[in-house]
Amino acid sequence: MDDLNIFKYSRRVFIVPLIAVFLIWFVYWVEWAYGYNFVRYGIYPQKLSGLKGVIFSPFIHSGPKHLFNNSIPLAVLLASLFFFYKEIAIKILFFGTIFTGILTWSFARNSYHIGASGVVYMLVSFIFFSGILRKHYRLVALSLVMAFLYGSMIWYVFPIKERISWEGHLSGFIVGLILTYVYKKSGPQKEEYQFKKTAFDLLFDENGNYNPPEEEDEVS
Repeated sequence: MDDLNIFKYSRRVFIVPLIAVFLIWFVYWVEWAYGYNFVRYGIYPQKLSGLKGVIFSPFIHSGPKHLFNNSIPLAVLLASLFFFYKEIAIKILFFGTIFTGILTWSFARNSYHIGASGVVYMLVSFIFFSGILRKHYRLVALSLVMAFLYGSMIWYVFPIKERISWEGHLSGFIVGLILTYVYKKSGPQKEEYQFKKTAFDLLFDENGNYNPPEEEDEVS
């Protein structure tokens, strides 16, 4: 049966995006309500103390606009990941987040890097390239939708704005592409159709030569 049957879905399709969006807004509310500043828990490149941001930075945002810009894409992409790639979704989310953070830490500018945009770019990259690579018609369609919705995001993997962590975006994009190849044999695959032989097909051999059935000798 088709692994992408629309009637077969997990509750994670709804629960994971809701939890993710709730957590990033809750963390910002705690900052606003109690006067905290969690920026120091972001990724600070090339310092051991800055590695803690690999875990914490996706939950930290600079303001409501930053939150809005990440919330909707994060929810849509997580829902897509857990619907279409349910067998490997947790692995993609976990390893994608970790390695995006580590790659950002390894080469980014000396500043605190915060926000879930690196994860967003990782998900866009994985979902887009995975659909193209697998050649499953529904996944290819999903890739085209991703290109339509988020294609303009590609410009932000370049240093076009000073206060935007293009390094985090680029890291997410690269990690998503790598995960596409690492997990290309896992999860949904292109459907292979097997055609049944008919009586007409049996009249020919493997090389296409006509091979009529032998007639049985009549016994009188």
